[in-house]
Amino acid sequence: MRCPLAAGLPHKWAPSGLTRSGYDRRVNLALSPRDRVLFLGDSVTDADRNRADGADLGAGYAAAAAARLFARPALAGIAVFNRGVGGDRAQDVLARLGPDCLDLAPTVVSLLVGINDTWRRFDSGLTTTAAQYSECYRTILTRIVAACPAVRLILIEPFVVPVSPEQWFWRSDLDPRIAVVRRAALDFGAALIPADGMFAAAAAAAGRSRALADDGVHPTAEGHRLLAEAWLALFDAA
Repeated sequence: MRCPLAAGLPHKWAPSGLTRSGYDRRVNLALSPRDRVLFLGDSVTDADRNRADGADLGAGYAAAAAARLFARPALAGIAVFNRGVGGDRAQDVLARLGPDCLDLAPTVVSLLVGINDTWRRFDSGLTTTAAQYSECYRTILTRIVAACPAVRLILIEPFVVPVSPEQWFWRSDLDPRIAVVRRAALDFGAALIPADGMFAAAAAAAGRSRALADDGVHPTAEGHRLLAEAWLALFDAA
């Protein structure tokens, strides 16, 4: 079964300009005051934002990263949007892509989605196969690139930091989704934040998973700080 919202696109699509080793140019992550930065995803990105206020950035990594950008005099005038929605799977992000992404004409899109595709299998019996997830995920990127040809993409791996024995069983479902994101980063010339391994290493260093995510999924303040720092480091290194 295909992604229900990917009709009209071939299953194996590659963006124009793709070579055997990915785009023939390195993604340019330098920011300017004219940039429009969009954080798109699920509850990890949402972070309790007020959805009735389009300017609200929530209380998570997106807000922390934006605060650092706003503090840079050289970026005065930069626009930042948060369009994370709690509970979203990849197909849900695809369904609202027009109003929550394309209509905003972003020049930078940061995408984090996938953990709910795994979680719903274990708590609700709703299965999204890795192939369906891949098709939805790549359709999201395809449509963004088609509407905003000069867009720069940042892909964040979905992650789990197991806090219960049951969550270790999630790995068999989540790991193929992480592989989808990694391949998409190469195929679409995107920057990649390897959040799953990053959180695992931080949890090991802290000696407990709950230091990063109380329920294994939603970051603590320290988890959000870690994500924000990794996100900002992409631009600091540009």
